[in-house]
Amino acid sequence: MKTYLVGGAVRDALLEYPVSERDWVVVGATPAEMLEQGYTQVGKDFPVFLHPQTKDEYALARTERKQGHGYTGFAVHCDPAVTLEEDLRRRDLTVNAMARDADGAIIDPYGGQRDLAQRVLRHVSAAFVEDPLRVLRTARFAARYAHLGFTVAAETIALMAEIVAQDELGHLPPERIWVELERALGERNPEVFIGVLRDCGALRALLPELEALFGVPQSPEHHPEIDSGLHTLLVLQQAARLSPATDVRFAALLHDLGKGLTPETEWPRHIAHEQRGLALVRRVCERLRAPNQHRDLALQVCEFHLLVHRAKELRGKTLLKLFRATGALRQPERFRAFLLACEADARGRRGMEERDYPQAAYLQRALTLAQSVTAAPFVARGISGKALGDAIAAEQTRLLDAFRAAHKDEV
Repeated sequence: MKTYLVGGAVRDALLEYPVSERDWVVVGATPAEMLEQGYTQVGKDFPVFLHPQTKDEYALARTERKQGHGYTGFAVHCDPAVTLEEDLRRRDLTVNAMARDADGAIIDPYGGQRDLAQRVLRHVSAAFVEDPLRVLRTARFAARYAHLGFTVAAETIALMAEIVAQDELGHLPPERIWVELERALGERNPEVFIGVLRDCGALRALLPELEALFGVPQSPEHHPEIDSGLHTLLVLQQAARLSPATDVRFAALLHDLGKGLTPETEWPRHIAHEQRGLALVRRVCERLRAPNQHRDLALQVCEFHLLVHRAKELRGKTLLKLFRATGALRQPERFRAFLLACEADARGRRGMEERDYPQAAYLQRALTLAQSVTAAPFVARGISGKALGDAIAAEQTRLLDAFRAAHKDEV
């Protein structure tokens, strides 16, 4: 019975990258022997055990044989005779198919160290095509390590395209796709994830509403990058700079979907694309089973981002409408997330990445003014019911108009 550290912990240690969790493979053991040593079994499809002290996961060495569709369609074989090399061969990428023994020696039968040095994400074997989830995982690793210079090998992209062509992605549960998407949005360069999916054709299969943006032109006066799809990637990149929150990044990703519906005769203008995009955002969120928090923020940013860009032109009544529509008066922290996504849109243009965005501070100050109006003085005057709400709104509007007038020279 021998135990080896495997997978991401070995990869990240060699990269001198933070190691977040440790997984282990046990060779030459049976479930009964693991239980005798105090491990707790947690695996259902194959034997996985928790260490009695560290609670790290220890899996018995296994092989897999494809027998159905999707990422769960495998027959798993566990046996004390399964070797470490056989267990590593079933893994997705060479950089994830390394192990370290108790003495610290690296076992690397498939060239993972070579590919680390060359900054390449490459499949271990042709069996890569048997698991469609690997398309998303590989794209996610590309997003995680892009800043270190990693790219996906051309031959691996080809296998990913083969998975797409066989419609294997259609067998992935929406919940599993969402998990991978949200993880990718949390990486350092989430725009790379989208780019890799495009390279292998997976974006068209998973997010056709987003794929439709590529090749759609915008006015060069406001968008030097021209292409709507490229603009979206730049916005996502800026959102990642501004916030670690995946709901902000998700909203940035979907904010311009309506441009994909603009008739070609109207290009490069996209009048009312905010309204057209709402149905598409809802469709994406429903299909992926996105959490309500992500869906709601994406809808707000889609509908109101252009209004925010013109913040200093807005009259008090319109400002109050914006605050109410975004829930800003009751959830100011959500409004801050909304403004971050709007700022990412303003900065997500070639050559404008470092531009100031005074609209955010302006709207925050305006919101503070609106929140300063309370019911107490009106109640003291005997005002109640609908009249009370109208009186509060009128006072908020008056203050906001005065605020706008005080900043008229900035418009």
